[in-house]
Amino acid sequence: MIVAIANQKGGVGKTTTAINLAAALALRGKPTLLIDLDPQANSTMSFLDMQTVTASVYDAIADPAVALEDVILPSTMANLSIAPSRIALAKLEAKLVGEMDAHFRLKDKLAPIRKRYPNIVIDCPPTLGLLTVNALVAATHLLIPIQSSYFALEGTDDLLETIEKVRMRPNPALKIIGVVITMHDKRTALARDIRAQIQKVFGGKVFKTVITKSVRLEESPAYKESIFTFAPGSSGATEYYSLCEEVIDRA
Repeated sequence: MIVAIANQKGGVGKTTTAINLAAALALRGKPTLLIDLDPQANSTMSFLDMQTVTASVYDAIADPAVALEDVILPSTMANLSIAPSRIALAKLEAKLVGEMDAHFRLKDKLAPIRKRYPNIVIDCPPTLGLLTVNALVAATHLLIPIQSSYFALEGTDDLLETIEKVRMRPNPALKIIGVVITMHDKRTALARDIRAQIQKVFGGKVFKTVITKSVRLEESPAYKESIFTFAPGSSGATEYYSLCEEVIDRA
């Protein structure tokens, strides 16, 4: 499966979900590829020293002569590889303006290595531009993280509209695998109300697993680790492994 993790709203736990879902899939023993499509490169920095990144996803998508496998690097975790990002990705949209295959670049680059990685996770930028559309065209499934906050559903209509446009032509097989509620503080009445609101809008698409607020989840990327090696006994590790199980069951 190829899971794109997208929400054009920033600060919703998208990258945290990407790195820990990918890590959980790798822990299950199958080769997993994490593709960082965000120019901020936070997923990349969560596993790699940026000084070791000499080529990135930008090079593979922008240059027909560069294969995606040429930029992939191993992480410190067994079975987990990273297709890294760099700030240059921010220039990609301008570079591909007018190109007939602009929306299909990532899908085409994945084709030669698809069988090598049973599980691929794509961390999308917090926009609905060309990079996110590339991810949606390449993906088999979409996972939407939504923060348990007052503005949780803001912009959701735009995302769902983009998904439908992608389904209409370039990728009719794209499925929403689910919506995961993140940064949930179960102690507050507001958070409980927002959770109920999200479930009312998305119904059965909402995962049973809820990701609660966790200092450990915030700390782990600074140590270049997933939550599973940084704090294996934490609530964050338990919740993301549970989310991984649900994703596999739904795929």
